[in-house]
Amino acid sequence: MTKIRNLTAAFWLGALVLLAACGPAATGNRAPAAASPAAATPTPTLEGTPLPTRPEYAPGTLVDYTAQDGDTLPAIAAHFNTTVQQILDANPNIPRDVTTLPPGFPMKVPIYYAPFWGTPFKILPDALFVNGPAARDFDTRAFLARYPNGWLAHYQEYAANATRDGANIVDYISRMYSIDPRLLLALLEYQAGALTRPTLPPEQMRYPLGYKDPEHHGLFLQLNYAANLLNNGYYGWKLGALPLFVLRDGTEVRPDPWQNAATVALQNYFAQMLPANMYHEAVSPRGFFRLYAFLFGDPWKNPPPPHIPANLHQPPMKLPFPKGEIWVFTGAPHTGWGLGQPFAALDFAPLGVSGCQPTDKWAVAVADGVVARSTYAEVMLDLDGDGDERTGWDVFYFHLADNGRAPQGVRLKTGDPVGHPSCEGGRTTGTHVHIARKYNGEWMIAYGVIPFDLEGWVPETSGRAYKGDLRRGEGLVVASDQGIPAAEIKSQH
Repeated sequence: MTKIRNLTAAFWLGALVLLAACGPAATGNRAPAAASPAAATPTPTLEGTPLPTRPEYAPGTLVDYTAQDGDTLPAIAAHFNTTVQQILDANPNIPRDVTTLPPGFPMKVPIYYAPFWGTPFKILPDALFVNGPAARDFDTRAFLARYPNGWLAHYQEYAANATRDGANIVDYISRMYSIDPRLLLALLEYQAGALTRPTLPPEQMRYPLGYKDPEHHGLFLQLNYAANLLNNGYYGWKLGALPLFVLRDGTEVRPDPWQNAATVALQNYFAQMLPANMYHEAVSPRGFFRLYAFLFGDPWKNPPPPHIPANLHQPPMKLPFPKGEIWVFTGAPHTGWGLGQPFAALDFAPLGVSGCQPTDKWAVAVADGVVARSTYAEVMLDLDGDGDERTGWDVFYFHLADNGRAPQGVRLKTGDPVGHPSCEGGRTTGTHVHIARKYNGEWMIAYGVIPFDLEGWVPETSGRAYKGDLRRGEGLVVASDQGIPAAEIKSQH
């Protein structure tokens, strides 16, 4: 035991030195200038180093890898087509119980070659993908005021129960999907000239991002689709669950094993939204990166600090209903917001409530915190108490009735009422509460290395949304929306 403790202490001491001394190098590569799909944009001065070449490695070759923001051993193993045990064997200084690795930590990884690797060029740091600490000082409306002639500046649409202008739509999507608003603005300019074109043809205005689906017309739904697609790529890569994507011409692309999640999210997005030739341009140094750098500065020149710390752990949390009550576990890990990834959420329903029947039962605070947001069907409980959901731990409550919902700004103690479960706020098969975690703006996957631990109950997934269970010691609770006894769970704290 002493040896393990000393090893762990040495590991984290070394990690702190690395964090103090290391930072991402400037990334980029000189290439012929090319116009974006929207419009030609002035080219900023970008400096970079030649991109690495990737040989066909012999099986098990040890390669150098530097841990990135939020890296975990299971994800790295998936990216390099190896196993966690082989990585640990090659790096005896890494503790066996590590959750997130220290950004900047050097390690050796056994690699097993897979064909059709994509470009190693990195477009955007992960800390500029999420709506986290790096976005705190950005004002979308003030930024749009600098582009009064673009169509986004005078756009309006009725969406999500309100008439919203362009800035409000961007901020709404940014907040709900937890994606940095600057990324959304850059995509709108890159694909639809939202900042520089005064108008678009009617058909393009109907589908400004080019996703021509009748159920996704108008800016709000187009941006919803885009944000959902981005999150599927980002969290899919973080989980090691996105081995490849297919371009429109049928070409398979496997993300470079050294890539970061934000870049893979953009690669996956452009693969599905653009023709193959435009995809290659978009993910090159002279594509989307060039435009983003023009609008907001080179993201790698002075990058924000990593937003996920080393060996992150969740603070203690209780079940989201009062002590002594029995509720039903109706939903194992599924999306925190949208469709697909991230599988950040769990669902619970009061026992004995059927359909969308109203209930006087309360969903309660899983920990002490302040209500950072309280709007239709939603409450965001901020555990660090600063009232900003972009920093620290936050817990999102959804499908809350309007009557009795905790107001914004109120401070809650663990077990205090947050709101009544309901069917309000979206598609649902019955009255329940949906809860999900974020840390520094990043949705936290409900299972895996940092599980959604509620009174010692830890979720597992079958790999399908809503399907799975909760385990605590020998105890087992199976997710079901059919009211079976095996789905019942009692709060004891």
